[in-house]
Amino acid sequence: MPSQPLVYYFGGTGGGVWKTVDGGLTWEPVSDDTEMAGSIGAIAAAASDPNVVYVGTGEHCPRGNVSPGNGMWKSTDAGKTWRRAGLPQAGQVGAVVVHPRDEDLVYVAALGHIFGPNEERGVYRSKDGGATWERILYRDENTGSVDLVMDPSNPRILYAAFWQVRRMPHALESGGPGSGMFKSTDAGDTWTEISDNEGLPEGPLGRIGIAVSPANPDRVWEMVAAEQGGLFRSEDAGATWRRVNSDRSLRQRAWYYTHVYADPASENTVYVLNVGFHKSVDGGES
Repeated sequence: MPSQPLVYYFGGTGGGVWKTVDGGLTWEPVSDDTEMAGSIGAIAAAASDPNVVYVGTGEHCPRGNVSPGNGMWKSTDAGKTWRRAGLPQAGQVGAVVVHPRDEDLVYVAALGHIFGPNEERGVYRSKDGGATWERILYRDENTGSVDLVMDPSNPRILYAAFWQVRRMPHALESGGPGSGMFKSTDAGDTWTEISDNEGLPEGPLGRIGIAVSPANPDRVWEMVAAEQGGLFRSEDAGATWRRVNSDRSLRQRAWYYTHVYADPASENTVYVLNVGFHKSVDGGES
């Protein structure tokens, strides 16, 4: 957290929520004495009040032994105690985003139940700290939201990635007409699909990861699982795109990874997490 640079929270695929106050030297489990699911999909601490922490349960990297979640949880005392915060049927949570100046305004990307159809998929918004939720973007019962990011310079701008996916004991079906990318410029009230914008690959699309550069919010990265997929970059906030890297090492095992993160200070530095940990200092070119 910006105001507490040595404080981090970590969510395990089967180990619950952990916290460090010394920059990772030591860790303490903070959810073991609750009914929170041990499978954690996303965590977000509020920049406006670091005591407020939201946890979305249910890992969103669906291996064959994927564990389900049991909705959203919230702490108002920096992880000492937790209470349920709605969305019990969200299944697997792909991302949690909190408004930088309002700890009660929170967004959730719900991938849904991974083993079957689930109406509770999509992007949700709460304006009262998780007491109530409204679904603000939905595709269908087989497609959920796997990533959600907010423009660091303008919290009214949001990007959401949707993934049509079904896990079975013997296989995984990834991709389809439901997968795609959306953008909102009014805090989630309305959305525009940008999956077909110039430069992006033709479908079917699989899993998608998104990152906005805090150093230059017009620069947006997108990791796309597709036949002609790879790392794509936009210089005009998603209006047009160019594939800057198709290296297979960045997009192997796409179901389990497809994570991209922008450096907070350098617009040319970007990180891709896959089987290996990759860093680029030339905008993703190498």
